[in-house]
Amino acid sequence: MIKLAMFDLDGTLFDTEKANYLAYKQACGEEFPVDEEFFRLHCMSRSYKAFLPKLGVPETRFKEIHDKKIECYPHYLSSVRKNETLFDIAAALKSTGAKLCIVTTASRKNTEQLLNQFECADLFDLLVTQEVVTKQKPAPDSYLYAMEYYNAKPGECVIFEDSETGLKAAEATGAPIYCITKF
Repeated sequence: MIKLAMFDLDGTLFDTEKANYLAYKQACGEEFPVDEEFFRLHCMSRSYKAFLPKLGVPETRFKEIHDKKIECYPHYLSSVRKNETLFDIAAALKSTGAKLCIVTTASRKNTEQLLNQFECADLFDLLVTQEVVTKQKPAPDSYLYAMEYYNAKPGECVIFEDSETGLKAAEATGAPIYCITKF
């Protein structure tokens, strides 16, 4: 029986690539220009601390730019697409008594904004966002945090992921993984 189902947010539950790209493009401005292809290849599903240096952003400016991205993000939520099939699977798992958890490198604020936009926040029992753990994906810390929180063993869990970074994190937990490639 599945005790805990863990879901990545960006690219798994929602297609947020365009919204994230536009928010970061606005946040970085002309000082640190980012194009869509670069964003897709180097930024999606990664912590801002990992990709901002590739844009030439000094570490002293990371928080400023990330905070601005968080402010800009809600303006682009209309470009987000929900993975309806995976939400049906999540609801079915919940009906069996499984706990549902989002495990993401996104901020808590942006995660909550997205869930509220699509009126699905009540479906999830726990949000493990970038503020919860110090080591982000590909480290398994965020998944391990959720497993420990619910005292769930790998065999009692299932993970839904889409990115190479997230899959590395998920694999390190020993739990079964379903890879989302498109929806």
